[in-house]
Amino acid sequence: MRHPMIGKVCDAAQAVALIGDGQAVASTGVIGWLTPDALLAALGERFQNGGTPRDLTFYFPCATGDGVGIRGMDHVAVKGLMRRIVSGSFINPRHPETGARPALTELIQNDLVEAYTWPMGATMHWLREVARRGPGYLTRVGLGTYADPRHGGGKFTRLATDDLVRLVELGGQEYLWYPSWPLDVGLIRAGSADADGNLSFEDQPLLSSALAIALAVKACGGTVIAQVSRLVTPEERPAREVRVPGALVDRVVVVPDAPTGTGVRDDPGYLGHVPHAVARVPRLPGGPDKVIARRVAREVRRGETSIFGFGASSDAVLVMAEDGALDGEGLREHLFTTEHGSFGGIVMSGWQFSANYAPRALLDGPAQFDFIDGGGCPFAALAFAQIDALGRVNVSRFGAANPGAGGFVDIAHGAARLVFAGTLTTGGLRAECTAGRLRILEEGRVAKLVPSVDHVTYRLREGVAAGQSALVVTERAVFDVTADGLVLTEVAPGVDVERDVLAHIGFPVRKAPGVTLMDASLFRP
Repeated sequence: MRHPMIGKVCDAAQAVALIGDGQAVASTGVIGWLTPDALLAALGERFQNGGTPRDLTFYFPCATGDGVGIRGMDHVAVKGLMRRIVSGSFINPRHPETGARPALTELIQNDLVEAYTWPMGATMHWLREVARRGPGYLTRVGLGTYADPRHGGGKFTRLATDDLVRLVELGGQEYLWYPSWPLDVGLIRAGSADADGNLSFEDQPLLSSALAIALAVKACGGTVIAQVSRLVTPEERPAREVRVPGALVDRVVVVPDAPTGTGVRDDPGYLGHVPHAVARVPRLPGGPDKVIARRVAREVRRGETSIFGFGASSDAVLVMAEDGALDGEGLREHLFTTEHGSFGGIVMSGWQFSANYAPRALLDGPAQFDFIDGGGCPFAALAFAQIDALGRVNVSRFGAANPGAGGFVDIAHGAARLVFAGTLTTGGLRAECTAGRLRILEEGRVAKLVPSVDHVTYRLREGVAAGQSALVVTERAVFDVTADGLVLTEVAPGVDVERDVLAHIGFPVRKAPGVTLMDASLFRP
C-alpha cells in the first residue's frame, strides 16, 4: 500500500524489488514472534514468478517462522533463491495434517543449500561486530562443540565448504572467531512507524535482533525494510518508545492484520502485567512430560534467575502455575527468562515459547546474551535429544532432525546449576500415571542415552569438572552427573530398574548407594 505521509511507505512487492542477485539478507524472527512474514513471502513470490533474485545468502539469528501458519524462513527456502543460510536454529516440525517437513529442512537434508548453524549467542553478538565494522566475533563459548572447526565449524551440508568459524589463539588461550562479512538487506518487524520511519514495538512481545540487524546492514551501506502493523504521527509516541530510529530504515510496509505470533493476535498478557495471569495460562495434559516438568520444577529456587530452553524443560513453569507455586507472591519472587530477553512472568511452551506471559522487563537479543554469557542465569533447565557415555549432550542434529542449538550452548556454558529434561526413550513411547505410579504401556523405539551422540552441542562432563552441577531428569528416573559419568539416584514408583531403566541406556550407569523413589505426587493427574 502507498501512503501520502512518506515516500518510505510502499507495498511488500515494491520493497523486496530492491533486493538483487547474490546479496546477503538478514531477517528478524523468533519462531512466530517478530517475524516479517509478509516480506519473506513477497520475496519468495517474486522469485517464483520471475526467477529473481538468485543465489541469496540468508542470515537468521534464530529460527524464523513456525513452518506452517507463519512460514518465515520457509518462504525463501527455494533452490536457486537461497544459496546459503546461516542461522542460530532451523524449523523442523512436521505439518500436523500432511506430515510434510518444512521446505528448508528438505533443502538441508537433500544437500541443496549451503547450510551453517551457529550458537545463538554468536549470531546475536556477530551483528554487533558487523555494525561497528569490526573484524569479527571472538568467544570461548562453543569450544569443543559442533561450532568448533575441529568438529565441523557449524557446517550442516556437504555444500557448506567455506570456513565461517575459525580457531585462533590469543594470550595462550583458544577462541572461536567468527569473521565479519557484509550484509546488504535487513528485513525487520516492529509495531508502528511514523513519517520518518522511526519504529516502536508497542504490540510486539520481543525486541530480538531488530536494532542489531538495522545497525549492521546500514554499516554495510545496505537497505533496511520494516514491516509494521500501523502508521502513527510523531506526536503519538514519546521518543523513549522508539527503539529503531528512522535513520536506519529505508522502506516501511504496513501489514495491519498480521498475527503477533503463532496462535496469538491481540493478547495483552504477552506485553506486560495482566490481572490473574497465573489463571490465564494453559495446563499441561497428564503423562510423562508433566512428570518431568514437575520434577524439574523442584530444582527451581525463589530469588534465583532461572532460564528455560525450548522443549520439555520449558513446561516446568506451567506446572508451577498449575500446582500453586506461583500464587500470591510466588510469581513476583521467581524470576524466569529465556534466551529471547523476556524477564519475569510465566515461561510458555510449544509455539508460544520465547515470549513470557505477563513479563516485567525486556532486553534485546545481543544484550540478553551479554547477560547469559556473563553468568546472569545461575540455574538453567534445558531439553536433550541425546546424552552419551562421555557426558556429551546433543540437541542440534539427530535422526532426521537438524534444528541447530538455538541458545543452548551459551545457556549451558553460563549456568552454575543445570537440569537436562526429557523422556528416557522416544518414538512411540506411551506411559500412564495412576495412583502415584508410572506404568510403561509401550516402549519408545529410540534410546536417548546412547554410547555416542550424533552431534556435540555441549560437553557436560567438562562443565561438571569445572564446577557446574547437573541432573538428568526423565519420566522414570533421575541421574546425577559426575565427572565420572551418570549416577542413578531416583526411580519412579512402579518401574523396574533393570528392565525399564538400565536396559535402555547404551552405556554403564552407576547406582547411588540408596536409590530413592521419585515422589508419588509427581505422578498425579
